[in-house]
Amino acid sequence: MNFKKIAIGGLFSLSCWPGLVNAQAVVSSAASNFSGHEQIFLNRAQDRLVLMVEKAKKEGTLTLYTSMAPSEIGPIAKEFEKKFAVKVEIWRSTSDGILQRALNESKAKKYNFDVVETNAPEVEILARERTLAEFYSPHLVDLPQNMSPKHKLWVPDRINFYVVAFNTNKIKKEDLPTHLEGFAQAKWRDKLGLEATDGDWMGTVVNELGEARGMSLFKKLAELKPDVRKGHNLLAQMVSNGEVPVAITAYLGNAQSLKQRGAPVDWVPIEPVVARAQGLGLSKNAPHPYAALLFADFLISPEAQSLLNSLGRPPANVNIKSKLNNFSYVVADPVAMLDESEKWNPIWNKFFLVK
Repeated sequence: MNFKKIAIGGLFSLSCWPGLVNAQAVVSSAASNFSGHEQIFLNRAQDRLVLMVEKAKKEGTLTLYTSMAPSEIGPIAKEFEKKFAVKVEIWRSTSDGILQRALNESKAKKYNFDVVETNAPEVEILARERTLAEFYSPHLVDLPQNMSPKHKLWVPDRINFYVVAFNTNKIKKEDLPTHLEGFAQAKWRDKLGLEATDGDWMGTVVNELGEARGMSLFKKLAELKPDVRKGHNLLAQMVSNGEVPVAITAYLGNAQSLKQRGAPVDWVPIEPVVARAQGLGLSKNAPHPYAALLFADFLISPEAQSLLNSLGRPPANVNIKSKLNNFSYVVADPVAMLDESEKWNPIWNKFFLVK
């Protein structure tokens, strides 16, 4: 597993969120970012698990906001419920839908969710809006430190790799290029697809290749008029049904999941491969704090991370051996994605979203 970390931009604009604090402010305020749950969330006693389980069973339930596909979060929630006899109420949406709902509830002082799990940039916004709280787990040391924020208000629980997914009935694997620049040829016109919010991916690639070389690539790709769709799961489904022969910003997990279910889909890690963490956070006003902490502890444990891996989702726990991350990649920094968003938004929109 080879990687390096660079700062990137994305489709997030700080100006869209009035009063949003910067990363340094989050770091300096993290210690005071609690309501009354710090003794629960930061408990390091030897009997913490026994206490957590006992109290969580009394709470009986927890509410999870997640963008994880039902085919993955369903089995994980079922295993957690079987193991601990605590019900997981799941509200699933896109990452931006989760962000908007959580922020609106916080503004109205309605504290409905216990745990949030979605794209790291959106979780970072929730951290900056001081809706999340630091928590301790013995499994934190097994998470990739280069993907973990210094303020510790969320942790990586799985990894999204941007890979090239293709329909095996329409495209031969040997016909694919070995580098993304190979797609900037006229023969790929009417064959390529992109996800509509992947400006962060573009920013990473440009920074990796250098501004001149990177911008030249994206200008050429834009000239090919790729099919742009909202939602990585939708994009993968369109590859499966043949509407989009090749998706060059597919999530590995979506492609692998379809492949394991027998769909005519395969994927290739074509350089430069971008890796971005998915973030896991606890609400500082969690209605069910013990159940929330127990679920977070479980989700990053070897047991749940192994289950994720078996379902086709690259795990974050570095102790889980996986064929889903055995290639070179560049790590995207979600903090920088927010801070540099205004640089990349207009470029991405101009290239791929403006008709």
